[in-house]
Amino acid sequence: MLWTVAGAGTLGFLVALECAARHYGFRGPLTNQSRELIFAPRSGPLLYAGLALTMVVLTWRQRLIAVSCAVGIDVVFFLVRLMTGGDLQFGNGALWVMLGCAAVGLVRRTGRERALLLKGTGLGLLLVNGHLTGDTWLLITSKTRPTVLDPYVATADHALGNPSWVVGRVVDASGPVGELLLHLVYGQLPLAAALMALYQLRNVAVERRFPRHHLVPTFLVIGLLGPAVYMLFPVVGPVFAYGTDGGAWATAHLWPHTAPPLGTPHPIPFDGITPRNCMPSLHTAWATTLFVHTREGSRLMRSVGAFWLVATLTATLGFGYHYGADLVAGVVFALTIEAGMRALGRGWDRSATLLVTHGAVVFAALLTAYRYLPTQLAGHPWLGGPLLLLAMASVVHHYVRTAKGWKATPPTARTRIAAPEAPGDAEPRLPGPRSGEPQTEPA
Repeated sequence: MLWTVAGAGTLGFLVALECAARHYGFRGPLTNQSRELIFAPRSGPLLYAGLALTMVVLTWRQRLIAVSCAVGIDVVFFLVRLMTGGDLQFGNGALWVMLGCAAVGLVRRTGRERALLLKGTGLGLLLVNGHLTGDTWLLITSKTRPTVLDPYVATADHALGNPSWVVGRVVDASGPVGELLLHLVYGQLPLAAALMALYQLRNVAVERRFPRHHLVPTFLVIGLLGPAVYMLFPVVGPVFAYGTDGGAWATAHLWPHTAPPLGTPHPIPFDGITPRNCMPSLHTAWATTLFVHTREGSRLMRSVGAFWLVATLTATLGFGYHYGADLVAGVVFALTIEAGMRALGRGWDRSATLLVTHGAVVFAALLTAYRYLPTQLAGHPWLGGPLLLLAMASVVHHYVRTAKGWKATPPTARTRIAAPEAPGDAEPRLPGPRSGEPQTEPA
């Protein structure tokens, strides 16, 4: 029932987003996803990552058949595009196979096997459609928010030492090799998340059930709720508001060599193309979530998670896509949602309620401070900066402490009652006689 309600809600949201996109004159996520059945897809690796998530519920023989079909379909599409002069992209086969798995689940499976196959297919399709949904959200923010609040965040960022300007100069000094590496890490974050999810779901085909909590639901919820905050706090980023990428709309071409001067912040108009996708930094939120989940893996997984987090933070600042204040808010945003998703899998209790409430209050306080107290934060940087970092650190500390408590107290001991093995075993039974003891009738 829970999966049915979640699926219906997701479909309703996608339909609403499709209608909103059509209202503003461009295609929505459902149309773009449907076009990728025939036309060149935007991200072939992401489509195959979605197929890999779907295949966690299949046997090895079924996986071999699925991959062979996907590659075969892609070869046919590639040859046709080669002969007609189309874009030489791949990934259509993966989408066709995912839809085929959904059809098999509906028509050829029943009961638990049907539910398991549909869950796996839904997981893969949601990963792919989440990327398209995010693109649609970004276009909507650019059409519906004609002014941006960059001067407020840039002013508050003085309390943190203008980290985007500092890291931007470092990335410039690193040359093309450093920039290429950071672009690769920044752009392939969804693929890294899919690989981590595959590691977490590697035993689904054997156990025939999904774990209570894994990376993908948190990633999807972050991508769903984050753009809603963009609508409340539209920000385009330093490279657009204070750099050459902003063109005539930029207030000045200062990034990354000269920090913006202090003044009275005010909303500024901006073009109808650039997404208002800075507050909070969702790349930071996703990288933080990836880091948290890799803590439960091997040493190699922990090292990869730490590297991806550091590289993502460096790229978001060094390319001028975000202010330091965005990153602080992104960490709080990620841990709050992660705590809520873990609590859904384990069962809500007082510790989960306190942690989610703490994170939500701190996140709201950060946005309020950026909007209404930026001048005060910048005017007293030795007080304002540590306060912002302390607020973030309090959520981090609370999350770590609560997570340790959850690990020490498994959910089976806290929230579950042992179920009877059969319907007739619902009534408690007296223990039978031990082997070798005489059976006697009760007096």
